[in-house]
Amino acid sequence: MKRSTGEHIFDSLNVLMMLFVIAISFYPMLYVFNSSISDPDQLLRSRSLMLLPEGFQLEAYKSVFNNPKIYKGYINTLIYVVAGTSVNLLMTSLAAYGLSRMDLMGRKTLMKLITFTMFFGGGMIPTFLMIQNLGLVDTRLAMIIPGAISTFYFLIMKTSFESIPMSLIESAKLDGANDFLILFRIVLPLSKPILAVMMLYYAVDHWNDYVGPMLYLRNQELYPIQIIMRDILISSSTESMGAGADTGFAIGENIKYATIIISTLPIMVVYPFIQRFFVQGALIGAVKQ
Repeated sequence: MKRSTGEHIFDSLNVLMMLFVIAISFYPMLYVFNSSISDPDQLLRSRSLMLLPEGFQLEAYKSVFNNPKIYKGYINTLIYVVAGTSVNLLMTSLAAYGLSRMDLMGRKTLMKLITFTMFFGGGMIPTFLMIQNLGLVDTRLAMIIPGAISTFYFLIMKTSFESIPMSLIESAKLDGANDFLILFRIVLPLSKPILAVMMLYYAVDHWNDYVGPMLYLRNQELYPIQIIMRDILISSSTESMGAGADTGFAIGENIKYATIIISTLPIMVVYPFIQRFFVQGALIGAVKQ
């Protein structure tokens, strides 16, 4: 089919718009990376867009990796991400499967109550008092249990489960399968795209969690990488990072940028491997068939 001039112009404008969005999204990351490997003195004097590094050095990365807090923060973050995401997927799957069944007694009332929590909550102080009364303050469980289920992600997964033909579930019932067997042997294997998307969403939430550790953790041995990074970014001293006093403020700026790169790189590396599930799973969970 021959395309009109207007369609070609429209496509060209779309391409230009996407390139512009990509540029403004990619540039901050490029700036931070270039700043992290730039010469400290040249970096302080630079007033350019920093499309290329100003000089070259890796002392900032050496200083960061020489800090034992970075390794401890990474280990803690990985624990929270792996354990938290596993609990999230399990609890969200159980809730989504139960409420996707049309024969569940009180289903509509339960859905209204659950949806209500998306818009109204107790707030920060009542939540903290509840966590404190449960004895979870300053424990790893405080990073996992309170956010075991996200209402928004639950609704996406529930909608995805509802798209699975009921004939499969009824056939399994006739063969004597119970609900747990149906969920883990039929529903979840057919829902791999949406599970991949939920895993990405939950993992990113745990990786970027900043408010939770600030509220519930007191022991520095339990701090995730985000809190360690925060301490580095607001600190004007670089002595604790292994830098000498003669390096001064300049190397401190490089260390801050290097810390940002180190803390965000892992989640950026993981994303391309599950990106192919992202659009498919989001569409499945967003549109009821």
